[in-house]
Amino acid sequence: MPASIADLVLDLSPSVFADAESASNEITRFDGQLGGEIAPFAAVLLRSESAASSQIENLTASARAIAEAELPGGKAKRNAEMIVANTAAMQAAVALSDTVDANAILAMHRALMANEPRHTPGEFRTEPVWIGGGSTPIGATFVGPRHEVVPGAIDDLIAFAQRADVPALPQITVAHAQFETIHPFTDGNGRTGRALVQAMLRNKGLTRQVTVPVSAGLLADTDAHFAALTSYRDGDAAPIVERFSQATVLAIANGRQLVADLRDTRENWNDVITARSDSAVWKVADLLTRRPVVNAALLAQELGIESTNAHRYLNPLTEAGILIETTSGPRNRVWRSPEVLAALDAFAERAGRRG
Repeated sequence: MPASIADLVLDLSPSVFADAESASNEITRFDGQLGGEIAPFAAVLLRSESAASSQIENLTASARAIAEAELPGGKAKRNAEMIVANTAAMQAAVALSDTVDANAILAMHRALMANEPRHTPGEFRTEPVWIGGGSTPIGATFVGPRHEVVPGAIDDLIAFAQRADVPALPQITVAHAQFETIHPFTDGNGRTGRALVQAMLRNKGLTRQVTVPVSAGLLADTDAHFAALTSYRDGDAAPIVERFSQATVLAIANGRQLVADLRDTRENWNDVITARSDSAVWKVADLLTRRPVVNAALLAQELGIESTNAHRYLNPLTEAGILIETTSGPRNRVWRSPEVLAALDAFAERAGRRG
């Protein structure tokens, strides 16, 4: 039976609260610093968070595989396809952040598991779940509550999440830990729970523009993260709040490095692109910082460029060494930006994700 937290009084030491407050300030500072550059970096950071969150579940893929999986009409490797689905769940979380309730959680899960019908996307489980232990819960590292208590436990969680008398980051952390303890779905609980974190960060006003890649910080020591969850289930919330505060600071440092790398890359392109100032070549270059693998269908979808004209804007970038064509033939031509993909993979390597 999960403990009730609707009226929980968080008993944490002053130092734990102070670290959480410091991490909260880092979040708002990072969110505000991007300012007018939000368009490219918001999308990149959201995708990076999705990839890191998936890695915690041992779902790995390179930046190139993920970008190829997002192409209209593209063929996706299994892991990359699941990471793209996680991006959809993160997008749903941000879109639904005005009202964090049970329906929002179900919508996040529905987006995440859209291609996994056996896991009843957008529906709470009606069967037992456990982690580890094989085909039975004997020897499992964690056994979720009976499914009959899930709806009530989620209502209790939402009541806690909607309170205005708890410091934001500790509140978000405890809500996440409680969600993982309830384990309301047959699969996708970890990824949905971390999408819930993003929804609450936005809901509580810590972020207004970007997705802070908290999962990239948690990846630095997943054993410590899981141990902190166990401590929470044993009645001690301090370790998980400490872990989230540390992960947030690590993630923001990593995110800042990614933004700097992408900014430098885009600025360097200005020296080698020779197109006229009003050419759509510049729009394609801007697009590459958030979508580093492109085809004609993507240019039509994102920029309104007719597919028959795509080569007019891709060829100059290829000649400048910004793009490399990765396929041949008239029907399925794909181009990639090695520099942007390298920056994304470097972010992942710093976080601990391996492609």
